[in-house]
Amino acid sequence: MSKNFIFSSESVGEGHPDKVADFISDSILDACLAQDPQSRVACETLVKSDQVILAGEITTKAEFDYDAVVREAIDTIGYTNDDDVFQADKVVITNYLTKQSVDIAQGVDAREASGKKTDQQGAGDQGIMFGYACRQTPELMPAPVMFAHRVLREMAHQRKDLQVPWLRPDVKSQVALAYEGEKIVGIKNVVISTQHTEDISIKEIEEFCVESVIKKVLPEELMNSDTEFLINPTGNFVIGGPQGDAGLTGRKIIVDTYGGWARHGGGAFSGKDPSKVDRSAAYFTRWVAKNVVAANLADVCELEVAYAIGHPYPTSIHIDTFGTNTVDEAKIVAAVKEVFDFKPAAIIEQLDLLRPIYRESTNYGHFAKDSLPWEVTSRVDALKQLI
Repeated sequence: MSKNFIFSSESVGEGHPDKVADFISDSILDACLAQDPQSRVACETLVKSDQVILAGEITTKAEFDYDAVVREAIDTIGYTNDDDVFQADKVVITNYLTKQSVDIAQGVDAREASGKKTDQQGAGDQGIMFGYACRQTPELMPAPVMFAHRVLREMAHQRKDLQVPWLRPDVKSQVALAYEGEKIVGIKNVVISTQHTEDISIKEIEEFCVESVIKKVLPEELMNSDTEFLINPTGNFVIGGPQGDAGLTGRKIIVDTYGGWARHGGGAFSGKDPSKVDRSAAYFTRWVAKNVVAANLADVCELEVAYAIGHPYPTSIHIDTFGTNTVDEAKIVAAVKEVFDFKPAAIIEQLDLLRPIYRESTNYGHFAKDSLPWEVTSRVDALKQLI
């Protein structure tokens, strides 16, 4: 990047159609894992108007009412108003879920199978996964996406906890930060588009979003007279959620990760059990990268791993500290390989992933939440010892 630049990241709220789909998929995953930790889940959700369509593959011993899980998820998001076309008690649910392919299952299972070269648990698919950490925020995340998440967390707090009556669940934010080298010097602009009832004026919405949300959660010292606030730029946002647009599981992978600041391998997270390295290895690489930075081995760390379906070892591991390393990068790589076990089965064991924890991850990014195991800096001392 050039020395002086502006970088923007976005976030989307719980009621955004794609996030509705993500939350339903993760709710079904958690329902499966709560009864059967060995469940294999790949649940995709489509929402539009008053319709919810479930598709994908699930193999589980868990027994529960899928419709009830879907409706509870929608209720939790807040689509409960009588004027909602998409409403928890009224949606029509169609279920096209089937069992996982036996060909995929034999590659993942820790057992011998015809044509399989090992009896160890293999990766659920081929692919590349990236993890990243940096010192821009206390969470060791890029600031633009964390600021965008902050705005929407507060919007949800105002809607759910403080019960601002005109707010509705569908909302998006975007924050542009000005940089001079590695230093953040200002907030260039903030965008909020929030769904609302018909009886509120754009002037009232603008004042609320700026005074009660943006100025409350974003650093005052980064805002000045040149900071621009773009609130509901279309002028009206009454029709929202799945009534206004279709939603699909897995369409917000940049919001879910690093806001575009760091690379992403392309695989979506929500609705997948941890045998799918799309999810578990992306969490694992974030864990590794965060521990490297927390151990003061580098100020920035990006980690890439690659897997082949059915194979129990990564096909490559690559670390880039972008010149911020405090010790030789080769030593960092050697220490990481010693301290962390990258096999798919070991990832699940190290992070204790066979638990119903995935609804916690769905909204406001899958990282930077203290309750999630891949955010714990528990391997810092081990890395320092080896170095």
